[in-house]
Amino acid sequence: MYIVFFGVPLFVVSLYIAYHTYHSGRNECAVTRCALFYPCTHIPNALSLRSVSSSEMSNIYESAATTLGLFNSPCLTKVELRVACKGISDRDALSKPDPCVVLKMQSHGQWFEVDRSEVIRSSISPVFSKVFTVDYYFEEVQRLRFELHDISNNHNGLKEADFLGAMECTLGQASYFPFYAQIVSQRKLSKALLKHGNTAGKSSITVTAEELSGNDDYVELAFSAKKLDDKDFFSKSDPFLEIFRVNDDGTLSLVHRTETIMNNLNPVWKSFKVSLNTLCSGDQERELKSIVWDWDSNGKHDFIGEFQTTFKEMKLAMEGKQMQWECINPKYQVKKKNYRNSGVVMLTQCKIIKMHSFLDYIMGGCQIQFTVAIDFTASNGDPRNSCSLHYIHPYQPNEYLKALVAVGEICQDYDSDKMFPAFGFGAQIPPDFKLHSLNDKVSHDFAVNFDEDNPECAGIQGVVEAYQNCLPKIQLYGPTNIAPIIQKVANAASEEMHTKEAMEYFILLILTDGVITDMADTREAIVHASHLPMSVIIVGVGNADFSDMQMLDGDDGILRSPKGEPVLRDIVQFVPFHNFKHVSTAVDRRCCWAVGTTTDTVSRLQASPAALAKSVLAEVPNQVVDYYNSKGIKPKCLSDFESTRAFSP
Repeated sequence: MYIVFFGVPLFVVSLYIAYHTYHSGRNECAVTRCALFYPCTHIPNALSLRSVSSSEMSNIYESAATTLGLFNSPCLTKVELRVACKGISDRDALSKPDPCVVLKMQSHGQWFEVDRSEVIRSSISPVFSKVFTVDYYFEEVQRLRFELHDISNNHNGLKEADFLGAMECTLGQASYFPFYAQIVSQRKLSKALLKHGNTAGKSSITVTAEELSGNDDYVELAFSAKKLDDKDFFSKSDPFLEIFRVNDDGTLSLVHRTETIMNNLNPVWKSFKVSLNTLCSGDQERELKSIVWDWDSNGKHDFIGEFQTTFKEMKLAMEGKQMQWECINPKYQVKKKNYRNSGVVMLTQCKIIKMHSFLDYIMGGCQIQFTVAIDFTASNGDPRNSCSLHYIHPYQPNEYLKALVAVGEICQDYDSDKMFPAFGFGAQIPPDFKLHSLNDKVSHDFAVNFDEDNPECAGIQGVVEAYQNCLPKIQLYGPTNIAPIIQKVANAASEEMHTKEAMEYFILLILTDGVITDMADTREAIVHASHLPMSVIIVGVGNADFSDMQMLDGDDGILRSPKGEPVLRDIVQFVPFHNFKHVSTAVDRRCCWAVGTTTDTVSRLQASPAALAKSVLAEVPNQVVDYYNSKGIKPKCLSDFESTRAFSP
């Protein structure tokens, strides 16, 4: 029995890694990217590898690289990017901007948001505490775009924000684009912000890059203070704390900025987590400088005091020692004869957290439970008409099938039984298009195979066949409600949550052709699901205007329920399929196979399912890790997993 990985024997993958390691000298990230879960126990003893020539090894490498696709750009390392701006123009004479930086990366000629910083209120020269972490590939041109937006006080999204300027650069190699600046090679890059092709006044942006070391552990810290100096005349100080790392060259890097506690000289700040790399570059004796400020609405915060420490000193709190530091104002220390301090800052919590990786959980036996939900509303058009989004073309798959196969083929390799529930919504179903319930005109969560007791299909091929078979038997209708199907999968995920083990994580893929009609209920369902081992991927099919759907993706501000409850974590990824058109890849061949189409028609396919799958699945590993780490659930050891679950042949 060979171990098969994306259709390639695992020993071929191993040879690919070994070959690339030989040429690159670095294999850490390459192994991480390719060591995915495989539902087999071991390589059989009968399998022995003879020595191979360099030409044979090259052929094996090229074959694996072509077949696996994902691995032809092994990650060399991870890079942390810190951002600061200067000289931002005021919106008007009465207020200063509330800036936020959005990091975008170019893929297939389009810009996609990677992450965004916090919003800093009333600041023309913000230093953002958010640290952007990106993978660095030496052999690729990685084009980045830093956009600065002025976020209004009553809205955290970008729709109502004012665009303040942008800067484009490359992360590393720039030999093919000499007009772009490089970050990694310069380590610190400062450029003017551009707005509509022109400089945005005197505003500039500075991006600092730093390679991550090998320690991925986090530390959870919590601080409080007492008897801080009062800096306000008519009320008490509004203190917040900033922690800086002192670099080898004496410069300071902002590590964390706490929230502001209003009108309080004895603040208790919320606990926060930060990686040891970010905190002290893995050097526990590195000096850390902390500053306490009194927040002012005009952005000119008043200095209260400062103190120095190290993480080594902080760790003494883990041994039960009370750690506190006098907050000193150097000017007062010189001027005031009886000056003692400007308050005392106390460390109330210090805990090192072992951060497990996505690979740790997968190798520990965590299975991805993949569920599909397909939009069968009338807006898709009559499936018998060639203009319909559900039209089954004899020679090429429609967009529903392309998206389904592209995402499903990746997810199925993380599920040992390869059985996937498939549901439809927005249609009237047999017999005689009978209503699904007395209170509803249509079904919003019917089994595509019409077996409500067992909606699972055998593999992605089974889902495709069930989809094709059900089309002639249903009446496309409406409205487009997705809250019921989210709730259905959430019910299954809630049962897994009670096990307190990392054994099943649920991914719901929703394919829809338009903006949903139950937005309030959907927001409520997503907020509830954010507490569960679950992610939701929504792919917009067709050419509709999906701008209103972007609010479901937590990247655009913070999604809240109608009652105002925020999501616990960002679990939704929304992508319009038309963003990935005009790029042809090998995944189209797999789509053709799934629907019985010959590969001669591949050249006529326009959309790129591979690019789609890469985009919508990119956040899933972090979502899995964030959920289990936040719950304190460790991955099971492989030996424990083998003793409790049988592997599939």
